[in-house]
Amino acid sequence: MNQEAADDIPEYQPPAVEPDESMQRSLFGEILDWMLAPLLLLWPMSIAITYLVAKSIANQPFDHALEDSVTVLAQQVRSVDGKLIKGLSGSARDILRADDVDNIYFQIQGPRGEPIDGDRDLPLPDLDPEEDLARAGSVRFRNDNMHGTPVRVAYIHIRVEPNEGSPGTAPPLALVQVAETLEKRAQLANEIIKGVILPQFIILPIVLALVWFALSRGLSPLAQLQERIRARGSDDLSPIASNQVPEEISPLVSSLNDMLGRLSQTIAMQKRFIADAAHQMRTPLAGMRMQSELALRQTDSGEIHRSLEQLAKSSEAATRLVNQLLALARAENQPQAGAALLPLELSALARSTVHDWVQASFAHQIDLGYEEPPAPVHIQGDPTMLRELLSNLIDNALRYTPAGGSVTVRVRVDDGDHALLEVEDTGPGIAPAERERVFERFYRILGNTAEGSGLGLAIVREIAQQHDAEVDVFNNPRALASKFPGSLFRLTFPLPPEPAEALDPEPPHYG
Repeated sequence: MNQEAADDIPEYQPPAVEPDESMQRSLFGEILDWMLAPLLLLWPMSIAITYLVAKSIANQPFDHALEDSVTVLAQQVRSVDGKLIKGLSGSARDILRADDVDNIYFQIQGPRGEPIDGDRDLPLPDLDPEEDLARAGSVRFRNDNMHGTPVRVAYIHIRVEPNEGSPGTAPPLALVQVAETLEKRAQLANEIIKGVILPQFIILPIVLALVWFALSRGLSPLAQLQERIRARGSDDLSPIASNQVPEEISPLVSSLNDMLGRLSQTIAMQKRFIADAAHQMRTPLAGMRMQSELALRQTDSGEIHRSLEQLAKSSEAATRLVNQLLALARAENQPQAGAALLPLELSALARSTVHDWVQASFAHQIDLGYEEPPAPVHIQGDPTMLRELLSNLIDNALRYTPAGGSVTVRVRVDDGDHALLEVEDTGPGIAPAERERVFERFYRILGNTAEGSGLGLAIVREIAQQHDAEVDVFNNPRALASKFPGSLFRLTFPLPPEPAEALDPEPPHYG
């Protein structure tokens, strides 16, 4: 690389990218939303569950008191000669009803449904003789209404001894009920709810503040990483230290480092390419300037004519170099391998390209031939790029093959599932140690006097990579009669999976 040309290259400045605020999403806000949304959804559910649990807790002590009342009342009822006699005095009845919050109701009913004592309009439980008999003596509970007010009822069926004249019959059942309204229960439930819910109104803001603080602390490494990246110079493409970031974003940093490495390599290649191109362009331009100055000083028409011929040759070399630079840039900016490729017939494209170089082969006094395959060969490719590839191979062969030699283009299919495009010549050949380097940009084999820019084979390799093809260089096995070993350039293309007949029944015209 020419150092002066490299120094003249301006420093690469990446384009400023303005963030699209309408599409940006805050990671902090995203996490906060996903944390607070369930919390705010579960909070009303927690209140509802707390209310139900509070009611259940409030019912238990009052149910126990109600059970004791109905049990004591049932113990005051006895049977004499098959008749129920209540032993509940007026003072006992007053004590039973003594409650400054709730209303207390009781009822004693005989075996035949006759009222014995208490409130006659107290609703009766659902009658099920078999179950009532089986559960006689045990207290049961139900919810009911008394005068349109909800009440909690405890009731018990007690056995009444039958008359002596009716032996063997099942003892009849008397019913004892005690009911109370639900005011004390509601008050206790509300007190429990207040004791549980009110602290939540204090705890919830604290929880939100702690969540906000925890998220801020947890995401602080991202902010620090952002500051470190912003503090970098525009030309600093060194990897980011992955040991200074949390484990969760280490894969992201690794991917970013890979991208920085590829970007650094691409920028280095661009700088080297521009420097080499500038250096290569200086030679033909300097020759053109020298020949033009020389022609201006000459007075002899013959000398002026020779200077103009040299000027024309220098301009031709400069034109060729510029064209190949454009071809290489166009090849590098093609889609990746396998993308935007169309079905085409390789044999028809090769035949048309060889036809375009026939006149050039006459000028070089070289026999240019083409070997047609027995059947059309179909591949997936870009016709323009493949024509450029083959043209560079033919041009390279014509330039390096001595006059009287031969250049042959061949298309065939190997024993596997690959299409082969071969260009062989009877030139000086390429030493095995040089076969990898000839594909580098501007590389010229030492001692070679043939004209060229050193870009033709670089273009070939770039286009081949775009088509997922392999390029190999061998000695020409058919150059035995020649004093030179010759060269054989072979490109191996994958065949498409579809049958060849289904791709294109008529080959397109590439002329």
